Amino acid sequence: MALFHDKNTPMIDRYHWWEVIAIYAGIFVFLFFLLAPFIEGFLVSLKPLAELFSTPYSFWPENGSFAAYSTMWERVPGFAWYVFNSFLISTAATVIVLLLVVPAAYAFARFDFRGMGLVLGGFLAVSMFSGAVLLIPLFRLMRSLGMLNTYWAMIVPGAAFLIPSAVWLLRTYMMRIPSELNEAAWTDGASQFYIFRRVVLPIASPGIVVVAMVTFIGAYSQQFIFALTFNSKTEYMPLPIGLYAFFGKQDVVWNELMAAAFVGIAPAMIIIFFLQRYLVGGLTAGALK
Repeated sequence: MALFHDKNTPMIDRYHWWEVIAIYAGIFVFLFFLLAPFIEGFLVSLKPLAELFSTPYSFWPENGSFAAYSTMWERVPGFAWYVFNSFLISTAATVIVLLLVVPAAYAFARFDFRGMGLVLGGFLAVSMFSGAVLLIPLFRLMRSLGMLNTYWAMIVPGAAFLIPSAVWLLRTYMMRIPSELNEAAWTDGASQFYIFRRVVLPIASPGIVVVAMVTFIGAYSQQFIFALTFNSKTEYMPLPIGLYAFFGKQDVVWNELMAAAFVGIAPAMIIIFFLQRYLVGGLTAGALK
């Protein structure tokens, strides 16, 4: 980023000093509101429970320790199983979404058929509905299919609510892949399935990884309402129900609750950490294809 006008610097990269200050100030404000709740939650997990209600309130823990990260396992003995259930449900929902969305996005991006706009508009309309609005019909459907008190009672609705946005996201990426590639392969005698498998999928892999990450995070964060409504067995309960166990009848164990929350989101954070380069590449590569 150039602070002064330079003949060798592109015009788009030339900024005045006050523009640089404004840019960094905007980034700071954005990051502050984005990260402040996580920082405060982590500091709460380090504080003793008595210190949380002291006056005046201290932002930085005076007697901080990681004791809550060990005692939380005693309060909820099956917490590790809850984390595993959340990971399993999110992974299964992501696989189902990808299996349905990848060919659908390719069809919407490459073919022009009657009613396509209506179907895409229907996807947008469906994505506007909250899961709470459809709980009663979903409950009746899960009961008629015999899926209550199973993993499928949380996997199927979770995948259904994530498919519309995934279709739109991946379709936009595939539309940026030059159609000349399809025409050249078709001229050489390749079938549509071969073109999809050998030509489009390798180029669209960064976008597919982005959709998979977004879907996994979405499935990981929407499990509470489905688990609370469609499941009553402890062995199938996901992480949000495990966190709910820290709310007692008289008080809330806030430090252990925050510790459990950070431990619970660790799998998703690890996945994002190792796949972040694919996320950035997938968001930008489509414009360069």
